[in-house]
Amino acid sequence: MNLTYDLAGTGPTVLLLHSTVCDRRMWDPQWPALVEAGWQVIRCDFRGYGETPAGRGPYSDADDVLALLDELHIDQAALVGSSYGGRIALETAALAPERVTALALLCAGLPDMGASPELVAFDEKETELFEAGDLFGAAVLNARTWLGPDAGPAAHSAVRQMQQHAFEVQDAAAHEHGEHYGDRDFDPQTLTAVTAPALVAFGAHDLPDFRATASRLASLLPSAELRELAWAGHLPALERPDETTGLLLDFLRTHHSPAPARTTPPVDRP
Repeated sequence: MNLTYDLAGTGPTVLLLHSTVCDRRMWDPQWPALVEAGWQVIRCDFRGYGETPAGRGPYSDADDVLALLDELHIDQAALVGSSYGGRIALETAALAPERVTALALLCAGLPDMGASPELVAFDEKETELFEAGDLFGAAVLNARTWLGPDAGPAAHSAVRQMQQHAFEVQDAAAHEHGEHYGDRDFDPQTLTAVTAPALVAFGAHDLPDFRATASRLASLLPSAELRELAWAGHLPALERPDETTGLLLDFLRTHHSPAPARTTPPVDRP
């Protein structure tokens, strides 16, 4: 399986990993700024999202990420992950810590998070809509649940469209090949061996599950910086795009900085 991806720029590599509410288009606001700032930037669609077909058998999204880096002959990269993309970034770092130079985690998840009453209620409502065949309604529910108060109509429309497309692709594949998911359990304690600098950001308006997970990640990752975004829900990259872009630029410039551009040509010395 080859993941659909975009690649642009030169310099150290930054790989953007999307939430399962979205696809690689969620990074439209950050993509050009990161390229312009001097990084080689990749964004990909996981299986069953965007332009990547759904999986036809068991697979691992973390293995797919490492295979993509291999395909592009990239030894190391900084990983930026939103929600599920953050969980896959963490699993990738646990599998191959030597290949991850930095982690920027926006409202990331973990395998053993548990479920708050709010998350249980969401899951039950989503299941009810699925069983009624109302994929549009399920997509609207996801946009309403996961976007914070600062998200405007354009963000709600974008999330709804990306989520509905994923539902349709995955539903068709499940009828033909059965349901297959790319996440797998891994022991969060393995993250104590991941020494790459990490930004662990969470939204004050997010579900309590993800707020608690952020605190836990900050205690597990040896080089973590915990950052609360007082304005954010679960998808800060779409809620306040410019502010999230600035957050990522500051972190990456500190921990994964491109070489400074030359202002004068080099001089040969005797």
